Formats: sequence, structure tokens, C-alpha cells
Amino acid sequence: MGMRGGLGASLLHGNFARAAHTEFAMADRPARARDLAQIDDTALVALVAAGSIAAFDMLVDRHAAALYRSALRVLGDAHEAQDVVQDCFARLWQRADSWQPSGAGLVGWLHRVTMNLCLDRRRRQRIGLTPDLPEMIDTAPRADHAIEAGQLHAAIDRALAALPPRHRAALVLCYLQGHSNAAAAAMLGMHVKALESLLHRARHGLRDALAAQQVVPADLAVLGGVEREPVLV
Repeated sequence: MGMRGGLGASLLHGNFARAAHTEFAMADRPARARDLAQIDDTALVALVAAGSIAAFDMLVDRHAAALYRSALRVLGDAHEAQDVVQDCFARLWQRADSWQPSGAGLVGWLHRVTMNLCLDRRRRQRIGLTPDLPEMIDTAPRADHAIEAGQLHAAIDRALAALPPRHRAALVLCYLQGHSNAAAAAMLGMHVKALESLLHRARHGLRDALAAQQVVPADLAVLGGVEREPVLV
């Protein structure tokens, strides 16, 4: 999907960044990628605040893929997810000089902005279900577990798409992205106990959505033999 190595440059060709590039061009000193790779997020944001495009590109390269995966799971649309990630990094560029590390650091801030953008988009949509995937022609033996696993992944995506946006966001952050309950709660702007209650309802909702597709938890065992999906139900 081209999120790595190109998003930073594409963002800086937008209207907001053309002015920033002109204003800060003199402040951007050459830096080797391997040197920037050793710098932590907080220090990179400070460089971005001083106008460093190289530091901005490093942050994009470091975090865009994970943000995109989260947005895609919540929105169910690749173009929408990419737009959300671009908007998220646009906000980082604009607010770098006022950003302060806290809680889960930049990772938490980026995911919180991404989730808020996703939920805003979902609220503006009357219907936002994941489009049905085209049926695959089964040219391999039915015993091919990769085909069965692909069908189960598609079923999980459809089940996630049927959930309320905040339920889906909680499952994505905790089970698919592997964030702790505390970190996910901070990203969604709620207390940990409230998140745990939300997760409980979301898991039940997901189980019901999978059951409507005639998928039960035992069926997910096949994923362990191919590309294991984190346990959701």
C-alpha cells in the first residue's frame, strides 16, 4: 500500500506543508537515516518542531504501517485508512512544537489521533460495512489450509465491520495491535474499567457476528497452522 518511504514526502507536498517547507527549509540539516534511526520518538518530534523533514520522514517510516493496519480494521476501506494516517501525520507536523510526551508517548498519541479520526469518519457514515470480498475460485484441493484460513480471515473482517465503531476500535487496539488495556484506554479516552467492560461487550458481539456466518471459536484453530490471528473470541 506504499505507506513506507513515500508518505512523508507526499504529505509535504500538501498545502499545509508547502508553507512549512518554505519556512523551515534552512533549519533542516542533512542527517543520515541510520543516525536518525537511533533517536527516540521524543527527540525526533523535537527535530520535527525545528523543521526537520528527515526526522518527520523517520517517524512516518517508523509508525505509519501500524497506524494503517489499525485504521483499516476499523474503517474497512484501504483508501479511507490511508487518508486517516495522512491526516494523523499532518497533525503531528502542525503540532510538533506543542507536543509533550506523556502516558504511552508518541505511539499512544498517534493511535489516539488515528482512532478519533476513524470514529469521526464512522459517525459521518450511515452505513460503513466492509465491502464483500470477491469469491475465490478454488483451484487447489479442499484440504489446502491456506484457503480455509483466508476464508476465516475474511469472516473475522466482516464480523468486525458489523460491530459498533468503538467496539471495533477496542478489539483492534487490544487484540490485533497488542496494546495493553491501559494504553488502549488512554487512546480511546476512557478509564481502564470502562475499556474492560467495552471489550467484554465487543467480544460477545464479535462472537455473535461470527456465529451468524456459521463460524464458531473452534473453527479458528486452523489459523494456528497458517498465519495465526490473535484470539478474539
